[in-house]
Amino acid sequence: MKAFLFTLLGCAAASTAVQASSDQAWDQHYRQMSQRCIAASGLKDVKALGKPAEFDDRVGYSALLLEGRYPQKHMNNRKGTELCLYDKQRKAAFVTEWTPGKP
Repeated sequence: MKAFLFTLLGCAAASTAVQASSDQAWDQHYRQMSQRCIAASGLKDVKALGKPAEFDDRVGYSALLLEGRYPQKHMNNRKGTELCLYDKQRKAAFVTEWTPGKP
């Protein structure tokens, strides 16, 4: 009985360790997401602002704020902010203009 219990506990511990993501895996995810979001952006000199927001795996998305400059001449090189939603399953980025505080 004790052998069975220890075997069961060992399997449970091993399966938990396999499901956890390593720091290296998260770094790779952040790097790939940043690259895809920046490529999808319509801004120039664009960069990520802070860390991404990670949604539950059931949602399947991460969100990242981007900041850059509007490339259109009539925008006079003004700063702009965009919100990027990154689909983890398809590894695709979707970007929209983000104006904090405005409906």
